[in-house]
Amino acid sequence: MSYRAWLKKAVSDLKSARKLLAGDDPLMDTAIYHTQQCAEKALKAYLSFHQQPIQRSHDLELLVEVCMQIDKDFEGLYRYSEQLAPYATAFRYPDICLEPDYDDVFSAIEMAEKILDFVEKKIEKA
Repeated sequence: MSYRAWLKKAVSDLKSARKLLAGDDPLMDTAIYHTQQCAEKALKAYLSFHQQPIQRSHDLELLVEVCMQIDKDFEGLYRYSEQLAPYATAFRYPDICLEPDYDDVFSAIEMAEKILDFVEKKIEKA
């Protein structure tokens, strides 16, 4: 898959997260999942742009580490990846906590957007 396709999917996930949080009946558990997906696909876009193999992994921290091998500036994304990583599976299945709170989802959207923006700028500058 081309890096452009990865970026398109990342943008779509970010839009989905925003739409799912908006309105009178937000779907916060699904919205927060899409924030992790946005970050994952953005990082994979960067790797694809640099013609690196795309790992079949949802591990954002690992993906940031692989991106850091190309560009050390990705280290600044590590804290976001740590926070977003659990949302790949958290809240997707019935558990003790069925849904995140609004502030957590809003914050996750901001972090995913920062990762996506960072990647897009890195690709533009290359």
